[in-house]
Amino acid sequence: MNIGIVGAGIAGRLLAWQMIKKGHEVTLFDKNPLDSEAACSFAAAGILSPLAELEMAEPTIFELGTRSMHLYPKLIEELDYPVFYRQIGSLVTAHGSDKVELNHFHSMLRHKLSDCDNYVQNISIADKEPELAHMGDGLWVTDEGQLDTISLLNALQQSLLKKGVQWKEQVEVQAIEPGKIKTATDTYRHDWVFDCRGMGAKKELPLRAVRGELLWLQAPDIKIEHLTRLVHPRYRIYIVPRPDNIYLLGATEIESEDYSPVSVRSSLELLSAAYSLHKSFGEARIIKQVVNCRPALPDNLPKVELKDGIGRINGLYRHGILLAPAVVEQMMIKFNQAMGAHNEAENAVNS
Repeated sequence: MNIGIVGAGIAGRLLAWQMIKKGHEVTLFDKNPLDSEAACSFAAAGILSPLAELEMAEPTIFELGTRSMHLYPKLIEELDYPVFYRQIGSLVTAHGSDKVELNHFHSMLRHKLSDCDNYVQNISIADKEPELAHMGDGLWVTDEGQLDTISLLNALQQSLLKKGVQWKEQVEVQAIEPGKIKTATDTYRHDWVFDCRGMGAKKELPLRAVRGELLWLQAPDIKIEHLTRLVHPRYRIYIVPRPDNIYLLGATEIESEDYSPVSVRSSLELLSAAYSLHKSFGEARIIKQVVNCRPALPDNLPKVELKDGIGRINGLYRHGILLAPAVVEQMMIKFNQAMGAHNEAENAVNS
């Protein structure tokens, strides 16, 4: 089949990868330059925490995220380029005055998942991170992990180009119809078309933007290995360790389609929380600030739809990297079923 995919974020690239593996011809349309990091997927911290997210999310997010955790190792192995990936569990902690919030966090997980205690252990934080011994007790979520989203997206891009995907960069798609992708100057015809544009599809879907802000810190004096969440009455802060003494610090969640730089308020909250967790963050260097807007639907759940000749993946909200492999797998199942039905109809006509 001749497949057209609009949008080169994590969903579009993963869908293109699965299609090309099945032997289909793929054309990928993107409004950004090939070397751009403008897609909201590039702003993600790469947290793979389906259970911890369950505190404020629906069970569907946990189920899809858990499935993605099973799919990621094989996917990364398939790609021809290295991707930083680690699955050593995550830590959740709180300051003494906020331990009641930590207990509430744990209670919510137990309420939503009957076998929660198989995956969450009460521990002394010092057992996993000696430099955070002053935090006292906390939780260890045993199976969670993280990956470097930028290296993943770049590995997918290079692997797709190597496999012969036609990548139409800096092309603004005006309309998507069954079998057609229209730009201002051309109409491209495909056997199947898929819309993975995120906020670019807000004319077709009831999407809203959720702004997220992320700080990259370089802190050579700190040796933290585990993804660590700090529970607070007003916010949930996470610190994501990366190679070369890099720590990603987030995350804000603001209901606004605003792409302007990180605000002073957000910076103060994020940096104060990091400093309270480890005093050496006071000497860290802010090497990068990232802002982007994630697409969310009214129920905050993803849409995976194949209808009237058009496939749509959207509404991944703040769980894009966590959910992408599982939702793309769902789309491939729908696509294969549609292909089977199409072939049966053709065989019936020919007979």
